[in-house]
Amino acid sequence: MSDFQLAEAKPEAISAVPPVSVVLVSGASRGLGLAIVSDLLERGVKVAAFARTVTPELEALASKYPEATHVGSVDVTDEKAAQAFVKEVEARLGVIDGLVNNAAIGQDSLHVHTSSDRIAQIIETNLTAPLVLTRFVLRRLIGKGLKGRVVNVTSICGQRGYQGLVAYSATKGGLDAATRSLARELGGRVLVNAVAPGFFASEMSAVLGANQLESIARRTPSGAMTTPEDVVPTVRMLLLEQTNINGQSIVIDGGGSI
Repeated sequence: MSDFQLAEAKPEAISAVPPVSVVLVSGASRGLGLAIVSDLLERGVKVAAFARTVTPELEALASKYPEATHVGSVDVTDEKAAQAFVKEVEARLGVIDGLVNNAAIGQDSLHVHTSSDRIAQIIETNLTAPLVLTRFVLRRLIGKGLKGRVVNVTSICGQRGYQGLVAYSATKGGLDAATRSLARELGGRVLVNAVAPGFFASEMSAVLGANQLESIARRTPSGAMTTPEDVVPTVRMLLLEQTNINGQSIVIDGGGSI
């Protein structure tokens, strides 16, 4: 903190934070991460994307936009590999001024049946790793006197209780809290926000079972599960549009949490 004198920095006008030009998206191989990458590339933004496994869909985007993408196979919990990837991106695309922390793993067990090793793995992947990655990206960005934007993908689970998701919910709630504190700490140099989607019809939510997912959909005013297409426009707005939004967690769940 003292390296950049953030504590002494006076808040700057939010409008002074420009739209991003180079965005790093973690967990970009499928689902929401892939949709975010595709949307940004279509709008002329340079995108670096990584995931533990690079899917054919992500490779296809890289082939379609060869001059604007940098894709790699990286486990977000591998700090050295993630930092090496960031340096590769800077050399090829330029300084990263936008970060989307999307990589996460789910949970499929009641807390009393979840091993301590599994709890540690969920925390490391969903909370520790994005905080460490964010720190690394911000130090390089602020060290160059630049501004930027961060979007953390959290979850409605961080704000409401659901059985079988105790550790997962704890990490998402923690990331929401970190979003607020980091926005305050950075004093307007970097806009830091979160999007908190409802349940996707995805591999991660499938652990809830068909009956529970159908029940969630029935209780949702929109009558439908959340889709990546529901979330992407908000992520785009937080990264590319002039906005006075900072330190917020925006729920996108069709009204299921009201």
